[in-house]
Amino acid sequence: MRQLSENDAAYIYSDSAHANSNVTLLHIYDQSTAKGGMVRFKQILTHVESRLGRLPVFRQKLLRVPLDLDYPYWVEDESFDIEYHVRHIALPKPGDWRQFCIQAARIHARPLDQQRPLWEMYVIEGLDSFLDLPVGSFAVLLKIHHSAIDVSRRNEITALLHDVSPDSPPPAPPEPWFPEDAPGNFGLLWRAGFHAMTLPLRLAQPLAKSWTTLKAATSTFLGEFLGRPQEFPLTRFNSEVSPHRVFETRRFPLAEFKALRGLAPGATVNDVVLAVCAGGLRRYLDLQGELPDESLVAAVPIALRGEDDAVFSWVRMELGTDIADPVARLVALRDLAASSEVMAEAVTARELAELAQQAPSAAIAATSKMLRSTSALLGQWTPLANCAIANVPGPRVPLYLQGARLSYLSAIMPVADGMGLVFSVTSYSDMLIVSFTACYEQLPDPELLAQCLRDSFQEYLALAQSPAKRKPKLAVVASPKRKPAEAQTKAPRRKPAVRAVK
Repeated sequence: MRQLSENDAAYIYSDSAHANSNVTLLHIYDQSTAKGGMVRFKQILTHVESRLGRLPVFRQKLLRVPLDLDYPYWVEDESFDIEYHVRHIALPKPGDWRQFCIQAARIHARPLDQQRPLWEMYVIEGLDSFLDLPVGSFAVLLKIHHSAIDVSRRNEITALLHDVSPDSPPPAPPEPWFPEDAPGNFGLLWRAGFHAMTLPLRLAQPLAKSWTTLKAATSTFLGEFLGRPQEFPLTRFNSEVSPHRVFETRRFPLAEFKALRGLAPGATVNDVVLAVCAGGLRRYLDLQGELPDESLVAAVPIALRGEDDAVFSWVRMELGTDIADPVARLVALRDLAASSEVMAEAVTARELAELAQQAPSAAIAATSKMLRSTSALLGQWTPLANCAIANVPGPRVPLYLQGARLSYLSAIMPVADGMGLVFSVTSYSDMLIVSFTACYEQLPDPELLAQCLRDSFQEYLALAQSPAKRKPKLAVVASPKRKPAEAQTKAPRRKPAVRAVK
């Protein structure tokens, strides 16, 4: 039995009938590399069953404490049935890419049964007419609740399911498994009482560790998040979401993305990712006649060095969607990402998260429900950002499932009320895949946004491949209210990230 952290429990408490916290890992395979040129469903089922012991949460279900007086626990499911969780479907003819995106989005949007382990796997056949894959390709969609997976570590799940060689040995028989008995309500309440009594001791360490920083961070959170009006423009993506989702993606050669860094010396691949996404959003909103004068803001994960390993924190960053010149936009994002203010705010967000882990479960649950109910009643949503952009590097070597080569890797992310658009960026082998998930009512034309992303990338690529790489035109911005800046060689100074978020 293992108790959920505050962060993982918050995903459970924030679920609603129209917005759940599912994460769907999407894999597409070329089975021509498999023995006999075919991988059967029974092989995949046996393969998954043989590796369940490597990830215990796959056989654990959620056990909530009465009245949410303490954080829930992961307990072993004595009725676990592998054939309930691993399912087999096929696309109707012609089996094209659009059909696949619609089916994947529908699977992703359906809530998981919280009386069972919080995951489902779908083996989808009939992928006969899309991308550059051969006829007969198949997909594996792994849908898992965000409380059971750290998105920044989703590669661990991918590694568990795959091999680095097509000639992998046959699956081993599953190891014997004997589930432990789950505690009753009395035992759960006794534990909750003990945790409540020891709360002051658990709070003492993080408070003593960085009291000054935490005090300032808490003041900033209360004063700016709760006391100030919205400081960035709201778009169609910043309202209540429906239960329906859309998903799209575009693939790019990783080498070409790396080459774009030359447009702004010192820029990282992540800076380029943000610039391309910003350019795509700018194009899309402009086509709709909805481009704000001010820059949009994105929630972006930042890697920090922890005591044992790198940890991640989230910050809010201006995307430069108010800058028409693409090179100036990239330079501005490079400078912003490298600023000391961003790193300091990321550290502050991490420390607030560490302190929140000691908060009473009932308070977290009640706060989540109160904020959601109040926003729905008033019809007003105050999002932390316009969208989220998460860039998670994937495997650098080809992977195989029962001999079938993994050709495509992506993720469908959860969206929430107030922020109905999330970008997921994954690198795999020599490709970089930019995907996005959105509310259908907010984005009824996902193909258009996908094309805008492609056009944004092509614009940068044309500039990078030009004989003379031009300097940014700093005077070109979207807002007619601003005076045009005089020609200069440096990017315009932009205020640092709006604020850090958990």
